[in-house]
Amino acid sequence: MILDGRTAEAIDEAARVLRAGGLVAFPTETVYGLGADAGSDSAVAGIFAAKGRPSDHPLIVHVAAGPKGTEALSRFAQPLPPFAQKLVQAFWPGPLTLIVTRQPGVGTAAAGGQDTIGLRCPAHPVAQALLAACAEHGVPGLAGPSANRFGRVSPTTALHVHEEFGDDLLVLDGGPCAVGIESTIVDCSRGAPVLLRPGAISRVQIEAATGERLQDRDTLAAPDPRASGTLEAHYAPNAKVRLMDARAIQTGLDVLGASAAHIAVWARSVPRSRSARVIQRRMPDDAAACAQQLFAVLRELDAQGVKLIWVETPPDTGEWEGVRDRLQRAAAA
Repeated sequence: MILDGRTAEAIDEAARVLRAGGLVAFPTETVYGLGADAGSDSAVAGIFAAKGRPSDHPLIVHVAAGPKGTEALSRFAQPLPPFAQKLVQAFWPGPLTLIVTRQPGVGTAAAGGQDTIGLRCPAHPVAQALLAACAEHGVPGLAGPSANRFGRVSPTTALHVHEEFGDDLLVLDGGPCAVGIESTIVDCSRGAPVLLRPGAISRVQIEAATGERLQDRDTLAAPDPRASGTLEAHYAPNAKVRLMDARAIQTGLDVLGASAAHIAVWARSVPRSRSARVIQRRMPDDAAACAQQLFAVLRELDAQGVKLIWVETPPDTGEWEGVRDRLQRAAAA
């Protein structure tokens, strides 16, 4: 069931379901999340079951802005190091997740059993309205991975979520997601900031906010904590994704000629094909616009029944890092 998340009635109904231990899909500025009461291990178990997600693969806990969010932060996390506090001040609400040391006995299931937990304060007004309503009734935060089956393409519209889970799940519709790829994840649990997953907030922005250099995850003595969306293969459509430069795409189409079929191309260049059965979509030249479209395009092309999706490799620059990361993981599946 899809409800208009901009109405008070829909927020109240969703908060009621969540207080009762149920699941609700809700919009954020990044992607739609599949939410449950992060303080209830039994409610969180429902997320793992619905997604088919391993229970040791941690979830991100979403908290409200303002005093209720500060309360939730203290409930789930031990005191933050100064650089993490600077990131909160600079980017919350927004598309940034912090991995922090967890308070013992709280959010165990959401943390995948680890001593660390991922926390985020989303910027979407529907998400904030829902989080505020939940906090008023004793639900301090919502565990909220992307609202799709585990390992598949993330949803950026309410209809995408409905296509994944059908009529049994309550979905708050907040329109298409503005960012379109999941949040940047920074590990703050090892005494220095470490980038675990790139996103809309860049390395340069993180370093400017903290006044510290991002550390190389491979040089730290302690291993990375497990975190959402960091598996090698992830975000995958049914079709096989291949990253190729513009010349390789054109060469492939030339070799196949008029017999090319079951292929889709998403590229900034405009390749020529002698086959009318090749589906082509134009990739934006702007990294932020490309990120906003990425998952919707993969879902659309998958729905066309293609076997292969050839994607022009994004530029090797900082603003494209989040898009490159998602496409590389999709291609690895």
